[in-house]
Amino acid sequence: MGQYRQDIAFPQQFRIQNRVIAMDQEIEQVTEIYNMITAYLVTYSFQILGAVVVMALGVMLGRKLSDMVYGVADKKGIDVTLSRFFANCARIAIIAAAVMIALPKLGIQVTPFLAAIGALGLGAGLAIQGLLSNYGAGLSIILTRPFVVGDTIRVRGVWGVVKEVTLAFTVLTNEDEEMITIPNRHIIGEIIHNSQCDTVLELSVGIAYQSDTAAAIEIIRAALSDVEGLSQSRAVQVGIDGFGDSAINIGIRCWVRTEKFYEVKFSCNQKLQDALTANNIAIPFPQREVRMLADAV
Repeated sequence: MGQYRQDIAFPQQFRIQNRVIAMDQEIEQVTEIYNMITAYLVTYSFQILGAVVVMALGVMLGRKLSDMVYGVADKKGIDVTLSRFFANCARIAIIAAAVMIALPKLGIQVTPFLAAIGALGLGAGLAIQGLLSNYGAGLSIILTRPFVVGDTIRVRGVWGVVKEVTLAFTVLTNEDEEMITIPNRHIIGEIIHNSQCDTVLELSVGIAYQSDTAAAIEIIRAALSDVEGLSQSRAVQVGIDGFGDSAINIGIRCWVRTEKFYEVKFSCNQKLQDALTANNIAIPFPQREVRMLADAV
């Protein structure tokens, strides 16, 4: 019976000893890590403080320089998109310089780090060619400025007011307050229609052949003179657009604010209807004349 108890107690004692040894090893590892951290802080404490100060100054100076560049560009009348680009470039350059100064203070060599970044950049560039092409096209847009924020453009079947131009994409908005995002690579190399802040509105109305066309043109021009939303800097163009089967087609071209395009279009159509009806100018509907010929005897 005593021998049996000794056999049971021996494995338990062995497990307890293993636990004690494992705890001692963990304590030694924690102690080593603590000593390493302490030695690092003692050795590089001033360098760490200097690196923190350099980064803080870099961020502060980058922000100040960015605001200064944006203010100078704004005073010079430079486009807002280009001004933001210059301001962001200045801030990134200052912060990058601060990082390059701070890393050696922490015992990190910059040269191998730059080499690794260059190698990774080459591989990443091959993997994200589409994204890089967007950035290249965005840079071309910002530098050449075929359009700016607030312009109305038409490209690849979509149109709207330019709300934002970034390096990767261009954002348009329309009367329905939709946000249309176009990757910049789909803009560069395409035919772009830029009508600044307005959009041309083309209307047509038919009048009877027996009507006085000169009077009708004047009536139409007068009716559209007080429509809210029409451009005041561009005169309304009214004239004979063509001759149909049943009517003389009067063409109207006017410029409206893009944000109110359809609203102004509907208002103009209502004005045309009311003005022509009030002046007894008929708007004919298609007619067909049919002649019945008697059978030859």
